[in-house]
Amino acid sequence: MYHNAMKIVSWNVNGIRAVHKNGYFDTFLKELPSDIICFQETKAREEQLSEEIRNIPGYTSYFNHHKEKKGYAGVAMYVKEGISYKNIIYGTGNEKFDIEGRIIGAEFENFVLLNIYFPNGGMGPDRLDFKLRFYDDFLQYIENLRANGKSIIFTGDLNVAHEEIDLKHPKANENTSGFLPEERAWFDELMHLGYIDIWRHLHPNEIKYSWWNQRFRARQTNAGWRIDYFIITPDLLPFVKDAEIHNEIFGSDHCPVSLTLNI
Repeated sequence: MYHNAMKIVSWNVNGIRAVHKNGYFDTFLKELPSDIICFQETKAREEQLSEEIRNIPGYTSYFNHHKEKKGYAGVAMYVKEGISYKNIIYGTGNEKFDIEGRIIGAEFENFVLLNIYFPNGGMGPDRLDFKLRFYDDFLQYIENLRANGKSIIFTGDLNVAHEEIDLKHPKANENTSGFLPEERAWFDELMHLGYIDIWRHLHPNEIKYSWWNQRFRARQTNAGWRIDYFIITPDLLPFVKDAEIHNEIFGSDHCPVSLTLNI
């Protein structure tokens, strides 16, 4: 068992090489020291990454990328040395979805951690259909893990705002992917099954966002969406120390989110 507070940080970097090149990578590491780092939308294969990105001192790194399209999707996970884990997880085992390199995770002694970059459904009906099928496949996957007695934490860019409080302009976005009734219904089902959106659980009435549309300079006016989450199974709730949204950290159109556990 890991006997200290464990901090897990998740960030959609919208291109890991750009974040590194522009100096935000080092700033992030200094300002948000973490035990486990989860990145989404890395937009790179491991062999395209510099040594400074691949090997952060004091961490072991793992990467997953799109098997066909370069510069698209991709996830990374860094685990601090000294934290033991049983195995690394690459996808759910469903090749239709695993081809896009959207999931990486690890099984630790007390929980399974999954780092996910959920699809964007805004690029047409086919992608929306793909996204909804990805949601369903993932939910079945984690429900199977739970049935086998596993505690689960999943984090990343879910590409959906759950409730009206989670975006600045809910009425104007009722027909926008990311706030469609069918996307939100999946989130409702997740909650119905007992999973906990831990930041909202701890901050029931707080308005805070994690993504801003760059085209409309939305970050300057804080016209954002909360689409980056930590979701946990209820058995882990007693171990939660804190959950935060770090919108003081720049470098992407998303900001990092974190979960701290006493476990």
